[in-house]
Parts: sequence; structure tokens; C-alpha cells
Amino acid sequence: MNEMSNDLFNEEVWEKAWKEDPHSMANRMKRSGVDMTRSFDDKAEVFNREVFSDAGRHRSERIIGWIEGQGVEFDGMTVLDIGAASGGFSVPFAERGARVTAVEPNVPLAKLFKANTELLNREQERVSLVHEAFEDIDLAQKGWQQAFDLVFVSMCPVVTDWDSVERLLGCARRFCYISTMAGDREHSLVNEVLPLLGGQKNMNGPSDMAYLLHLLYLKGYAYESIVTREMKTVELSPDDAVIEVMEMLKHHRVEANATARKVVTDYVRSTYGDGPVTVSQGGRFGKVLIRLQDQNMYSRKRVTGNNVKG
Repeated sequence: MNEMSNDLFNEEVWEKAWKEDPHSMANRMKRSGVDMTRSFDDKAEVFNREVFSDAGRHRSERIIGWIEGQGVEFDGMTVLDIGAASGGFSVPFAERGARVTAVEPNVPLAKLFKANTELLNREQERVSLVHEAFEDIDLAQKGWQQAFDLVFVSMCPVVTDWDSVERLLGCARRFCYISTMAGDREHSLVNEVLPLLGGQKNMNGPSDMAYLLHLLYLKGYAYESIVTREMKTVELSPDDAVIEVMEMLKHHRVEANATARKVVTDYVRSTYGDGPVTVSQGGRFGKVLIRLQDQNMYSRKRVTGNNVKG
């Protein structure tokens, strides 16, 4: 019991365990051979349409609303949006008055980002794009150390271990927001085709959020966190559905070869015809907002009659 208790409160044990855990996102990606800077090459357009749809806008507004509910005011704030994709968060940040520096290494997503932010930058530059992988950026040379009021990292694979978290925190002055999966990703079409390919549903989802929260606790940080299960329904063309399933098969230890593609394509065509293919997807997601300056619990002021109460 004492040994287990000692390990529970031992930062080095948890840092080492995160690096070595086969269920961490970084190690899962290495095993599956996924290059995250290229993973959206074939689905950037579909992703962009979904992010800027009414439903996509609603999802981003819910997340931003949660952050604002913790006392973050975007007007006049400097924001570093890492893994900005096509601008699903950078755009509403700028619309709220923030000055946004976005990092996105993927070529198709970076092109879409520039198109989506063109109007925002027409009179003055409110959003700038750095087309590099965050891991490759020299933070000191960029002048990014403690340079941003908020560092924002939503579902981006730069969070791989505690060293990567410290790199993010080093760019932030006031707040750092990180979200990751808090369990395995759910995808109805993948579940349908896995038995045809001899694959099995993963029983252990990515473990990163568990390590992140525990190490933040051990290292004395002040933070708010929430874990929820979020599902959405999307409609895909048969071709886009096949592309999406083939990408996800790698995470289920199924070789994404020509034989597997034929099985998936035949199934989609025979089951859904010319489409659309309706897919339910999502899972459990963890979000954490780390406070680096004012570490008190935020209390929103409320107005009662002529009195303002905190």
C-alpha cells in the first residue's frame, strides 16, 4: 500500500509512465504509422465544411462559452491557436476581438484557413498563420515565451507527454486550454466493418487526459476540467466515408491495404448505395483550462436589482 501510495504522488513515475504507455496518443500514432501533418490531406474539404456548418459553429461556440464561463475575455487578448486546422476556433476568437496567431502544418488546411480568415484581415491583420509544425518551432527565436494571454490546443496531437505540456505552458502568460480524447473514439461505420476485416473494437482509449490531469495536480497547477461524452451525426458521400474508415482502421490494428479498401468499399456501396452515408461519431472528451496568473476560483458577477453580486 505504501509503495502504491508513493507511486501515486511521484511525478517522475507518472511522467515516465506517460512516455511509455502504449495507449498514449503519440505511441498509438507511431504504431499505426500515421503522419499527423498529412492525415487531413484527403479530407480537409469535408472537415472544413463540417466545422463551418451550423452544427459545427454550435459546437465551437459551446466550447468557447465554457472557457468564457471561467472568466476568459477574448476582447483584446492575444491567442496562440495550435493545430488551428481551417480556423474553426481562430475565426470566432478574432470575431470576439482577439489577436490570433495560428499554427497549422497541413497544406490543404492551411489554404482553407487563409480563405476563411481573408475577410477578418481585410482592414488590419487580426489573424496570422504560421505554417509549421509546433514541435519544430524555435520558441525563443519567435519570441513566443510567455507571449500569449491564452494558448489554445484543441484535439491536436502536440500533447504527447509532460515535456510537450511544459512547452505549451511556456508560451502562455495567463491561461492554457488543452482538450484531448478521454476514451476511445466512437464511429458507427467503423464498428460495422471491423468484423468483416477481423478487427476488434479498442477496449482502451487514449490515456493522455488521465496523465495530464494527474500531473497538473501533482505539480501544483490551478485548473478547471470537464469530461463529457459528445456525439454527432454526419452525412458523407460513399467515397468520403471509405476514406474516413480507412484512416481509422490503423488505430484498430487492421492493415489499411487494397484488400481492406475493397471490403470497405463493397460494404458501403451495397449498404448505402449512392449515399449519403449517415455516420454517428464522437466519444468522451476531456477539457482543461490552466490558470497561470489569477489562480482563484472565478466567480461571475450577477446583477440582482440595482446590486451587483459576485
